Amino acid sequence: MALPYESATSGERALGEIQKLLRGFGCSKFGSMIDDEEGSVLVQFEYHGQPVSVKASMRGYAAAWLKEHPWSTRTKATKVQHERKALDIASVAVYSILRDWIKGQLTAIDTGILTFEGAFLGQLLLPSGKTVLEHAQASKLLPAPKED
Repeated sequence: MALPYESATSGERALGEIQKLLRGFGCSKFGSMIDDEEGSVLVQFEYHGQPVSVKASMRGYAAAWLKEHPWSTRTKATKVQHERKALDIASVAVYSILRDWIKGQLTAIDTGILTFEGAFLGQLLLPSGKTVLEHAQASKLLPAPKED
């Protein structure tokens, strides 16, 4: 079975679409960054003075892709090449996923399903520079995940 977004081709073009969506919603101070060391993409913007920071893991997507498409001796590439392919696919897919997720959140806000704070609560930046989610995790405000 194909992993969602594994055949996405828009890549960084989706980043432009994210910026357009956010500007149309009234957001400002848009920026993005790739952290190659961490293997993540960061999108930041501001809405009515409230900074927001959305981080997505390319390594997480690559791991999911490798689970769906495991390397074997029959693979026409080395294991390293196969893992590199997973990261390449992830680097395109993550932008498309972020675009669609942000568009969904903005649509939920526009239609009154959620407030801005409700839609982006975990991604709101606190004065400390941490997101609400990072603060909640560091403070152990959330229950530990149950083990399978």
